[in-house]
Amino acid sequence: MQKKQLTVADYHLWGTVDLDRVSPNEEWASYRMTYNTGRDTLFVRNIRSNKTYHFAGGTHSLFTKDNIFICLKAEELQILNVATGKAETIQNVIEYTYCSETNQLIILIKSAQGTATGKLVVRSPVGEITREITDVTQFSLSPKGHQLVYATFSNNKNMLIWIDLKKINKKKWLKTGSTAPFSDFAWQKEGHALAFVVQSDDGTHNSLCYYMLEKDQLYQLDPETEPNFLDNTTIKTNPFYKILVSDDRQKLFFSITSQTLPSKTKPDSNVEIWNANDKWVYPQQQKNGNFENGEKVALWLPLENRFTAITSIELPSVMLSGDQQYAILSNPKQYEPQFEEEGPRDYYIMNLKTFEKNIFVKKQSSDYPYIIPSPSGKYVAYFKENNWWVYNIAAKTHTNITGTIASEFTAKIRQLVPETACGNPGWSVDDKAILIYDRYDLWAIRPDGSASKRLTHGRESKIRYRIAEVPNERPLKFIYDGLKIESFDITKELLLRAEGEDGKTGYFRWSSNQGEKPIAYTDRYIDQLNYVWQKKKIFFREQKNDGAPQLMEQSAVSKPNSFFQSNPQQKKYFWGKSELVEYQNSKNKNLKGVLLYPANYDPEQKYPMIVHIYEIQSDLLHHYTNPTLYNENGFNPTVFTTQGYFVFFPDIVLENGNPGISATDCVVTATKKVIAKGIVNPDKIGIIGHSFGGYEASFVITQTNLFATAIASGAITDLNSFYLTINQKSGQPEMWRFQSEQWQMGKTPFETPLVYQANSPIAHVQNIKTPVLQWSGKQDKQVDPHQTIEFYLALRRLGKKNITLFYPNESHILTNATNQKDLTIRMQEWFDCFLKDMPPAMWIKEGLK
Repeated sequence: MQKKQLTVADYHLWGTVDLDRVSPNEEWASYRMTYNTGRDTLFVRNIRSNKTYHFAGGTHSLFTKDNIFICLKAEELQILNVATGKAETIQNVIEYTYCSETNQLIILIKSAQGTATGKLVVRSPVGEITREITDVTQFSLSPKGHQLVYATFSNNKNMLIWIDLKKINKKKWLKTGSTAPFSDFAWQKEGHALAFVVQSDDGTHNSLCYYMLEKDQLYQLDPETEPNFLDNTTIKTNPFYKILVSDDRQKLFFSITSQTLPSKTKPDSNVEIWNANDKWVYPQQQKNGNFENGEKVALWLPLENRFTAITSIELPSVMLSGDQQYAILSNPKQYEPQFEEEGPRDYYIMNLKTFEKNIFVKKQSSDYPYIIPSPSGKYVAYFKENNWWVYNIAAKTHTNITGTIASEFTAKIRQLVPETACGNPGWSVDDKAILIYDRYDLWAIRPDGSASKRLTHGRESKIRYRIAEVPNERPLKFIYDGLKIESFDITKELLLRAEGEDGKTGYFRWSSNQGEKPIAYTDRYIDQLNYVWQKKKIFFREQKNDGAPQLMEQSAVSKPNSFFQSNPQQKKYFWGKSELVEYQNSKNKNLKGVLLYPANYDPEQKYPMIVHIYEIQSDLLHHYTNPTLYNENGFNPTVFTTQGYFVFFPDIVLENGNPGISATDCVVTATKKVIAKGIVNPDKIGIIGHSFGGYEASFVITQTNLFATAIASGAITDLNSFYLTINQKSGQPEMWRFQSEQWQMGKTPFETPLVYQANSPIAHVQNIKTPVLQWSGKQDKQVDPHQTIEFYLALRRLGKKNITLFYPNESHILTNATNQKDLTIRMQEWFDCFLKDMPPAMWIKEGLK
């Protein structure tokens, strides 16, 4: 096939594919194609025959246990028998759910009269109606099992009814005669009990109700009659501090708040008082720190008729042990003011039977992966002094479980953050062993530290193994202020995510007797693992820089099979390729970078190159990027490679106290390594960076004339003024970024003024000979736009070539499609002018003449 040059007119052909669901018989899979034009279509495909069905705008999809596919399309419920092709559409659907245990759909359909109520239909997926209920306003299905509650509204009264889907004609009236609706349904995890909120008839306060199935009894906590409720305090519905029913069904956790009484006097002024001795600065206090009048978590023991608040002004933050028998309390302000992102805290543990509390760890990091209750509730794991510790709640003992192991459990994990703990993904069943990651491997360690075992062998092969995420579930789960982690049966098979230092990625099966065995592990980027419970096959997405994502299925006894290829039109166009480049900075640190070649590369030519900088980017080796003009930061590598540019993504390792200078060292040595290959024009190299990368780009061009032009956006240009800036999103001073993260300065600009000056772009702006394009959102709440203004004014005052773009009503990245397109085009025109010697666009010609 004769290939052709990609043009802007072709960009609309590209879309993004995402794997959605897998049928129980593993013969069908659903996936979504999304386009910048706004088209969003859900497909269902047979992985052998490629027989395909499509649902434009389909959402909330699932396969039933007998492989019938269901999704919502606006207010239409689509039901498809994939085997026969028989389809059914139900109109005016408000919401639906599916009970796998009884193989039933529960569908709430709008009333034909357009009232606030609807008809609740309980039926089989193939159409056999079990029951229809009118005047229904809402329903809730237990997360496990077959218990259903629904609310009705008739004759100006609300009623709440419980039914068992296995005994559909029997029902239990839980609450009747209420003039206010019910809300905030919360199930016990096995469906044996239900909590909900009901508003008083006069609308002044909420009550908490609790129904226990085994006792067939409803309990109610009314603040008006509960003697332990403080005056002017009521039950509050809160999306963060949701109602929680304990596993043993004995406890309910919920949120309470003080009712603010209207002031009788009008204040003389709306002045803000910023005290120098406040724990937090005024904006941060307003956003996060109003513990006096803020919401508190309370505990109700309905069988004992006991109620108490758990959190307090002194200890407002709460986690729960895995069995909900203990509360772990702390105060975010305890060691404030301090100058890290999150301050340390003393942690207290409260016995929820006796309500006694005792401190169990002092000055502990409050970063959520650093203190985690075990799933069964026996222990609390925490990371301190570069080791994992386990606190035995019953014995009140602390054990350093990694101190004697010949491995380091820290590594470079997060962008712009030095080495951190590698993580604690979970525990083995019944808390028999804690699972810990080091840089490469998964370990199982007894909680008393008496034995440890490295389960994988990544260190030898330089492969990082991690427990794979569960399909269609959130990777991080929280209960209030604490991370909730899972139990794993390590006597059975585990699925592992694998990433090699050579750029390979994929998935492995692990077992205790065979270790890790690859399912799919190759020189590509593999993600979006999916499977059904038997795991005979796994499904995943696979891509390369020059190969659009495709959907694959793989069994233990067969080769990978592609059942859908996205963007097949790419084969008609010239395309580039990616290459891993290895280099050393001046300190002999081994580094990597990703070099993208121009489409239709001719080794007889020398091409212009754009160097994109941030920090670690070598993981982009196999990432595929759709060509588009709609880019949040204006930069699209495929757009540039298909227009005859090399694009280079070098890794940067920052030195403590020397961020700008060390970044320059890495970028310059990396760029010179590519120049030495003899494939780029050394006089036609541009540099680009956004946010911290914008800082780096701004600084680099003050230190070298290697680059013919630069684009720096959302950049920090004056370290001194940024140090004394308050982040508009968090209300927190930006000082923490300079302590041990991002800039890694360690000291204040008052202690080491020369170091701040040496690494600040604004202090060296007079050295710049490089034409600079800047841009910022005028409402950027992440990086103060004044940083861009400062640099613009300095460049202007010194007569340097510079144009700065400000986008009104935009923040740190652009969200308006018109602005995205405008910026992308301007970036192309800027680089074309300075790196290809093309005639400047009028805005460049006028701005630089």
